Amino acid sequence: MLTRARALLGSAHPGPSIVVTVVAGALGVVSGLPLERVALLGAVILANQLSVAWSNDSLDAERDRDAARADKPTVRGDISPRALLVWAVASAVVSIALSLLLGLPAAAAHLVFLASGWAYNAGLKRTFWATACYVVGFASLPLIVTLAREAPQPAAWWAIGIGGMLGLAAHVANVLPDLADDARHGIRSLPHALGARGSGVVALLALATAAALGALGPPTLSPLGIAGLAASAALLVAGLVVVARLPGSRALFRIIMASALTAVATLAGAGSAILG
Repeated sequence: MLTRARALLGSAHPGPSIVVTVVAGALGVVSGLPLERVALLGAVILANQLSVAWSNDSLDAERDRDAARADKPTVRGDISPRALLVWAVASAVVSIALSLLLGLPAAAAHLVFLASGWAYNAGLKRTFWATACYVVGFASLPLIVTLAREAPQPAAWWAIGIGGMLGLAAHVANVLPDLADDARHGIRSLPHALGARGSGVVALLALATAAALGALGPPTLSPLGIAGLAASAALLVAGLVVVARLPGSRALFRIIMASALTAVATLAGAGSAILG
């Protein structure tokens, strides 16, 4: 039982899953959702992310074995790909059922988010459509939040744009460490065509755009927006220097992560202005 629990946790991509859940909850709070709906929103997104993560490790099990990924529970034999897929489907069903409690508009937006993740895992990750899965999926996140209100409202266009830019950067950051291994397995998405340097530049520009949208999109410029915009500009310059000199380094990954946090901060700083 303990081994199974550890295997599920290890296959859950806990870092990204928790970050996306926390971001959704934070947006719910700053946009004025009641706390009980924020909690329900968090449960929906967490179940969503678990489903996508578990399906990813289940469907990639053969590739992970070929790459000798000893960090993967399916490779170590702690859980079978079939069992992990069952958990992924169950978690998807739970996330959809919970999303219906937020209302049909929010449930529809959530279904886009969930379907984008599953479509990526099921095969689109090998094509240029992979980037679209991330962009469309993350662009739906602000919509899930604003449509979860008792009186649903669409998200502001710039908030949706921030989500899309975060999705683009997330795709690049996720793929960058595995470009060489992916090429061996016939994966040909946008980052693979651009290479390490081109992908790094795209991720940095996407995040700088996201921060600019968060700062300048709302009707009024908030102190957090100003700070986020300044930090984003500094990180963009630092990132471009690293891309030019060490495109495959961990330093670039850290700068991308810091830039993503900056963009999220500007979005949170907009508060209820994210309501269209």
